[in-house]
Amino acid sequence: MTHTAVEKTPLTLLGLGAMGTALARTWLAAGHPLTVWNRGPARAATLAGEGAKAEESAADAVAANTLVVLCLLDDASVDEVLAHTDVAGKDLVNLTTSTPAQARARATWARERGARYLDGGIMAVPPMIGVPEAGGYVFYSGARELFDQHRGTLTVPVGARYVGEDAGFAALHDVALLSAMYGMFAGAAHAFALIRKEDIDPTTLAPLLADWLVAMAPGVHQTADHLRSGDYTEGVVSNLAMQVAGVPTFLTTAEQQGVTPELLTPYFTLMRRRLADGGGEEGLTGVVDLLVR
Repeated sequence: MTHTAVEKTPLTLLGLGAMGTALARTWLAAGHPLTVWNRGPARAATLAGEGAKAEESAADAVAANTLVVLCLLDDASVDEVLAHTDVAGKDLVNLTTSTPAQARARATWARERGARYLDGGIMAVPPMIGVPEAGGYVFYSGARELFDQHRGTLTVPVGARYVGEDAGFAALHDVALLSAMYGMFAGAAHAFALIRKEDIDPTTLAPLLADWLVAMAPGVHQTADHLRSGDYTEGVVSNLAMQVAGVPTFLTTAEQQGVTPELLTPYFTLMRRRLADGGGEEGLTGVVDLLVR
């Protein structure tokens, strides 16, 4: 039987922090020829021992391949690393955390220099890279044809979700999801603070809290439906008037437990404002409109 080797796309990776190193190892394990560069040479040297080609300069690393992936500290680092690099004819995939405006500016920067550009927002931590069952993925936005061309290579380390031609959309989705995560952690922190001085084992509260958050998570679909339709009362079970009436219980409990309510009061304030504006029969969707300036 004759076996035909599948040609693996060669690529360059700039930046070998914890995430960059994890990405590099999955591409190497999958047989992709990989050129790497890092500001500190030790990590590049380690990967060279595992089969990568290490370059001493970012310019040389970029010159080595058409597909160039960046996984650096921030947008300023991208500026610094690419400042004296010829990117004409390159396919730049920027996985560096940035804002939507920075991503759009970088796409323009790349286009003016003759490069194609994709921006990425990584929804994973390094231990999830190369582990499909972990559920991590990367948001991508920018040139659709570029994403389609390199999708097979980009999905080797972790899954991919394309979210639009606007280069800023990946960063926007990234920050939106992470913002919700921090809101969830804020609520969890308050919950644990309430029992902190009591004879309650936090490990017994944790599974109850996790299950409750999972049970409440589908509520985001109702919020999305309300925002699309403009009808904030459709399907509402616990209206805003009823929920605001319960706010004193949360605040009094916090006071009695010696817990500052500062993680909750901003949201409660918005709820009360929406109620005062006549949204008593709505759910909580109206809070979204109060946040938009």
